[in-house]
Amino acid sequence: MVKEVMNERALNINMSNWTPTKLGDVLDDISKRVDNPSQSEYDRFVGLEHFISGDIRIKNWGSTENLTSSTKAFKAGDILFARRNAYLRRSSLVDFDGCCSGDAFVLRENLEKVVPGFMAFVINSNALWDYANENAAGTMSQRVKWRDLANYEFLLPPKSEQARLAELLWAMDEVIDTNLKSQKSLDAFYASTRENEFLKKGNTNALLYNSRLKEDVNIDIQFIKLGQVLTDIKYGTSRKGNTEMKGVPVLGIPNVVDERLSLNNLNYAELEGKELESCKLTNGDIVIVRTNGNPEYTGKTALYNINEGHAFASYLIKISVDKNLINPEFLVRFLQTRTARRYFRRHATSTAGNYNINTETIKSIIVPVLPKEKQNEIVLKLQTIEDSMSKVSDLLIRSNFLQKSLINQIF
Repeated sequence: MVKEVMNERALNINMSNWTPTKLGDVLDDISKRVDNPSQSEYDRFVGLEHFISGDIRIKNWGSTENLTSSTKAFKAGDILFARRNAYLRRSSLVDFDGCCSGDAFVLRENLEKVVPGFMAFVINSNALWDYANENAAGTMSQRVKWRDLANYEFLLPPKSEQARLAELLWAMDEVIDTNLKSQKSLDAFYASTRENEFLKKGNTNALLYNSRLKEDVNIDIQFIKLGQVLTDIKYGTSRKGNTEMKGVPVLGIPNVVDERLSLNNLNYAELEGKELESCKLTNGDIVIVRTNGNPEYTGKTALYNINEGHAFASYLIKISVDKNLINPEFLVRFLQTRTARRYFRRHATSTAGNYNINTETIKSIIVPVLPKEKQNEIVLKLQTIEDSMSKVSDLLIRSNFLQKSLINQIF
């Protein structure tokens, strides 16, 4: 099915009888004001923060319980269009009644001319967003005006063809939604499995635990300070980098993504001799974010398992462990547990808006030490779940790409 719909012949698109139509001819801008949302009939509020760029359907919302600012009312089946910062491409259909930010258009389909839900796909085409951005006005925060957007012209199929295309595109949206639910379930399962392997409730040696970390650990696991199993711990290079690929590729904070290393957007630095040796990474090293404006990011970790001659920047700290005692794959997963992350947040110091940890903080964290066979068993269990997570993530990327590709082919 996926390969078939990617082929325009399979869609059997014949645009000869499609009619040039302006957006304002098939959509009405609804401006029903809600002055006191908390006292209104609506309990759901959609702000600009609830939009997700590219999503066809609104999946998030807030409560009107403490909302006093005036809003706009919408009905199930309306399309919400974020008119501020159109470059973010935020427009989605809602399947419930509620109220929304005044910085969104509430667009209602003329069902005499279009089938329900069809225009949600027209609005999410690249051509429309390009038009919206070209017509946005303002200095600090550009906004689109309805009178301009209403003049956008596109080819409108007959209703019978609309129904066929809408059925296909909504079916693809269901596939995306199913993949998203699978992704969330796997993420939750992985997090709980990881916590349970390391941090089952119990007590441990009070001499090692001088924080709430002791409340979370498994009494059957021995815990020691990380510094006892380290063979090296270093700050990275502070040499100014370049993007012209001159010198050695240098990993920085942007390369620590979702608990893994990303090689996108690498910087380079001209390093050699002792300077290069001091900040060069080897297979099995772990990098830790030591400073960031977001305390949730400070302490993020990733395993270096590439061994392709990368160095690391001064915003990271590198640790190397005694592999006879601890498997780096095992350790990096422990450092990503909820309790380890809480330790880093609690021990981060704030300076000039940044949250920082140092080598002593890292060496002092308590880590589990198990027989290598048990460590490897835990790693294998978690890697099996990670493989499933990766497959679902790939499916989600492909299904999103396919849907957007078809929307832009058609509109």
